Amino acid sequence: MRPPQTVAVLGAGSWGTTFAKIAADSGDSRGVQVRVWARRPEAAEEINATRRNSRYLGDIQLPANLQATDDVAEALNGAQLVVLAVPAQTLRAQLREFKSLVPKDAIILSLMKGLEVGTDARMSQVIAEELEWPQDRIAVLSGPNLAMEIAREEPTASVVACSSIETAGWIASACTTPYFRPYTNTDVIGTEIGGIVKNVIALAVGICEGKQMGDNTKASVMTRGLAETTRLAVALGGKSETLFGLSGMGDLIATCSSSLSRNHTAGRLLAQGLTLDEVTGKMQQTAEGIKSAQAVLDRAIQLGVYMPITENVVAVLQGVISVDELGPRLLARELKAEGVHAP
Repeated sequence: MRPPQTVAVLGAGSWGTTFAKIAADSGDSRGVQVRVWARRPEAAEEINATRRNSRYLGDIQLPANLQATDDVAEALNGAQLVVLAVPAQTLRAQLREFKSLVPKDAIILSLMKGLEVGTDARMSQVIAEELEWPQDRIAVLSGPNLAMEIAREEPTASVVACSSIETAGWIASACTTPYFRPYTNTDVIGTEIGGIVKNVIALAVGICEGKQMGDNTKASVMTRGLAETTRLAVALGGKSETLFGLSGMGDLIATCSSSLSRNHTAGRLLAQGLTLDEVTGKMQQTAEGIKSAQAVLDRAIQLGVYMPITENVVAVLQGVISVDELGPRLLARELKAEGVHAP
């Protein structure tokens, strides 16, 4: 199967625009056209006129074969690969609006890292339900994906997961550049859960940093956070080894360690005494961990999976405990042998 000639990216935030740059750079020699749908007309105008998306990517220069539009029908027309990069909690409503415009033979790639509030559904599940799309034409991409670093062409690797390894490979061929290396697997569940729960763990680490806790604390929370992420993924049918790869450990390290991480930043702001509304107002982009934490905990409770870090982060977000109480609670559980599959 030849790589796509036309790629549509729905969402002109930092990650959507960055992935559009990757696809455009990857396909430039093949004459690939990449179209980005921007909700705000002024964002589309700026990209087309100046080759920049200054709100999210500063002075990063965008390729000439990347065009933007505020008309979703124009973006989707003839696209062989449709990339979804909208906020997770808006996905279902937007898919209902766009369904008739999606080319029937397109392959869908999700860049989103969240669980839907109310249904606890993963984004690939929402896509399958709303578009009535076969699983072998729905893929997810996850990994250490700090958008600004990738936009600056600092080398990184990620994972494309799909039930069809052939589809995953087809997508990988469309987004391989000297600075971006996609690997492939068939574990969609494990890949998505790694990308979802790491946002919650990053909130915890951000709070720890905001409270001037040391590297020992943060490393301990990250390690135990990976353990509870793995327990949830396995309970849902994912593979534990996926969580020790790029979409698990790799994404967790980047998101918990970097000031470029939205969830890490949100945690630090909460530790400084800002309310959730104030944090949201201060940040230009969505911190998916804030939105998805309750859905992650709900899913864990349904499955009988013990997730103490997630539980305590939710308690902070709901105002049940203060940020000052979070640190001592994060590792406060009965003594036992170490092991990710322990209850």
